[in-house]
Amino acid sequence: MIPRAALVLGLAGLIPFAWGAASAANPTLAGISVTVFGPELWGVWMILDYGIVILSFMSGVLWGFATRATARAWVWYGLSVLPALWVFLGLRGETDSRLLALAAGYLGLLGLDFAFWRAGLTPPWWMRLRLILTAGVLVSLGFGLYL
Repeated sequence: MIPRAALVLGLAGLIPFAWGAASAANPTLAGISVTVFGPELWGVWMILDYGIVILSFMSGVLWGFATRATARAWVWYGLSVLPALWVFLGLRGETDSRLLALAAGYLGLLGLDFAFWRAGLTPPWWMRLRLILTAGVLVSLGFGLYL
């Protein structure tokens, strides 16, 4: 069972993604300073910016799991930095290509989550939580891409 705190805080972490998606669908929802990007892009930029922060943050989470590795620890440490490297190297170009690259990053992260979970480096409930959260992120990115 997913601990309540992890589930509640994880779901709360989807709020900026959902707000960005809703603002992409209906720009009048932005309601915050939209002078930089204009109301039609504010939601998309919110999804992108927050998505980059969280994908980078997840590298740190995986690094923490890597500290539990007793065999081939260098492999796990190396894998843990891939999401941050993806953000640094892969998120260039136009908005649509950045949204697609970010979605690919989250799918890659899910693969890494699975590898760490399968190796016994995560809590037993980790993949259930990650599947829920990744689905929410990908839906939000989809709204940003197709609206």
